[in-house]
Amino acid sequence: MFPTYSLVVPIYNEENSLPELYRRLSAVMAQLGEVELILVNDGSRDRSLQMLRELNEKDPRVCYISLARNFGHQIAVTAGLNFVRGQAIVVLDADLQDPPELIPSLIEKWQEGYQVVYAQRTRRRQEGWLKRLPAYLFYRLLRRLADIEIPTDTGDFCLMDRKVVDALNTMPERNRYIRGLRSWVGWRQTSIRFERDPRFAGEVKYTFSKSMALAINALVSFSIVPLRMATFIGLLAAAVAILMAILVLYWRIVAPTSPITGFASILIAIFFLGAVQLVSIGILGEYIGRIYEEVKGRPLYLLSEVGGFAQSPSVDRD
Repeated sequence: MFPTYSLVVPIYNEENSLPELYRRLSAVMAQLGEVELILVNDGSRDRSLQMLRELNEKDPRVCYISLARNFGHQIAVTAGLNFVRGQAIVVLDADLQDPPELIPSLIEKWQEGYQVVYAQRTRRRQEGWLKRLPAYLFYRLLRRLADIEIPTDTGDFCLMDRKVVDALNTMPERNRYIRGLRSWVGWRQTSIRFERDPRFAGEVKYTFSKSMALAINALVSFSIVPLRMATFIGLLAAAVAILMAILVLYWRIVAPTSPITGFASILIAIFFLGAVQLVSIGILGEYIGRIYEEVKGRPLYLLSEVGGFAQSPSVDRD
């Protein structure tokens, strides 16, 4: 008998959070009936893997997957989705910023007929404005530029119906943005609003550089507007160059001794055109880099250990 519910939690160096995570999830799972908890070890360097083994021995509902190395949060979530056996799948983080107690509310919406129920943050507790402001701007910029409707202020904390997860598992792209992919598939979607708690323990895994990389990946994966912007910037630079040529010719005739027609104006024009070229090359490089990653055809991840599954699931990691 396969479980009705599957809970997927990516784990990376979470030995301090795991006991509290399991305690709170156990209380929720006691209300759900047939449920499995899939913990995905994403190349942790602390005792997380050993603790997953111990949880599996203590609780048969706990299954774990250990990746061969750290492949990243989005790939760890994907690995968990490849292994789920339930009809309703909940994805949440291990740092307890996503409250497990909200899971029954997600399930209620699923039982009403929604295939995707995502948790939408109304407030980020104990987070400074230096982190909140870029996140706020990013979600609204992505919503404006993306080819699809991606909800603002949402993370990976969500419930997805089995048919949605099956659709996600058929998508082969390697630069994955789960919250964008789940919007792309369509079906009936709704939200549950909540206040995000501070991290329970340990260090923040999504540093500024990782958050920036995820943001760029989201923009490139779901919009071609940056490519069009490069074209528009090039046309603007051409128009400015023509205007400058006309002005320089005018100044040469009307005011031949003006310093504006000298070295300074030439230097400014060179720097401006050089900046436009570098920005355009950078935008093209982001898209070409993703083409390069796709054509190599490497698997999304490699497994080093799997435990707790009664039978080997059918997994497509290509």
